[in-house]
Amino acid sequence: MSPERQDTIFALSSGSPPAAIGVVRISGPQAGPALAALAGELPGARRASYRTLRNREGAVLDQALILWFPGPRTATGEDLAELHLHGGRAVVAAVEAALLNETGLRRAAPGEFTRRAFAQGRIDLAEAEGLADLLSAETELQRQAALAMAGGAFSRQVESWRDRVLTASAAVEAVLDFGDEDDVADLPPDFLKRLSEIRAELEDWLGRPRAEALREGYRVVLAGPPNAGKSTLFNALVEDEAAITSPLAGTTRDVLTRAVSLGGVPFLFGDTAGLRDETGDEIEAIGISRARAELDRADLVLWLGPEGEGPADGWEISPQADLFHVEQKKAPRHRVSALSGEGLDGLRDDLIATARSMMPRPGDAALNRRQHSLVAEAEQAIEVAGAESDPLLVAEGLRLARSAFDALVGRATTEDMLDALFGRFCIGK
Repeated sequence: MSPERQDTIFALSSGSPPAAIGVVRISGPQAGPALAALAGELPGARRASYRTLRNREGAVLDQALILWFPGPRTATGEDLAELHLHGGRAVVAAVEAALLNETGLRRAAPGEFTRRAFAQGRIDLAEAEGLADLLSAETELQRQAALAMAGGAFSRQVESWRDRVLTASAAVEAVLDFGDEDDVADLPPDFLKRLSEIRAELEDWLGRPRAEALREGYRVVLAGPPNAGKSTLFNALVEDEAAITSPLAGTTRDVLTRAVSLGGVPFLFGDTAGLRDETGDEIEAIGISRARAELDRADLVLWLGPEGEGPADGWEISPQADLFHVEQKKAPRHRVSALSGEGLDGLRDDLIATARSMMPRPGDAALNRRQHSLVAEAEQAIEVAGAESDPLLVAEGLRLARSAFDALVGRATTEDMLDALFGRFCIGK
């Protein structure tokens, strides 16, 4: 551990004041002496104690509950102390000022408590990524998936794969040491079957919905010609007057997006400029170009234009079902009126059901882009190993698979990657 990591750090780990309680966390080799300096003595381990806190001059700072957790069986793997203060700004500021006066203490950087937990082996990299997602979760599906990852569900699976590949590697090494190096015939009869089973499990994980779908939301874009009712329906779906509506054609000039949760599922709705072949307005033309690009990025397009002219896999929507003078589509997926509310509940229910089918199942861990890439590397390496006849090449394939598994849980990683990950955390976590 670097000298910087040996500093004792502190931070407010609860919500910003004012609040009923303000929890200040201290972690590092000076956590015990700092706690004793404020409270007069070190309390019993892992028991809440009521104490009057004082600064070096003896002035009373607060009357608080304090807890002392000697390492290494703590959240960070280091000596850890918590001060449960009254949550006023002045109280928290006074206690933080007193801590700054203690030798060897400094304020924590964002994510530094969790980074220390990783460095001390209290959590692995996949669990840390899950915790980062849990802190940013805004929907029930996001919470459940992040909780599964943070709770170690995926990490345990990775360890199982690694152990089985390690067993296979040992069998290959035995052939290299004692057998004919030009032949794999001396390998156990079920060797290839075992590799095939691991590959099948890896392929199953690779086929699962990705974490990005949860984080970014199911992307639904409303499209059609000018004055088709896109912005009015957009406002109804996001339940906000986010888009300007007007009977004038070309009112929407750019892509407007809004993230919302429907039925616990994250969505990203997009309202686009009206599509038409020609326009004399340069700004509108840019908006139309961006609208077409947005259609390519969409998970689903709600087509409000002439029937049959939208994307092949888009949903045909009749958006003005309450207007008798408007020509209605013959076979739309939904007839709705954003003004009267007709058909909106059915459209929302359909959207929720469709998005759920594209999202990880509740409670399943979901792979992010980094994890998906490493699982794919492991799967490919095992495939190569299973197809080789030279034991040296088989051993190399299995080694590459183990390296990918090590990178998944953080046994092999880079400081830049760690900086990017833990920079996602708030101060105090």
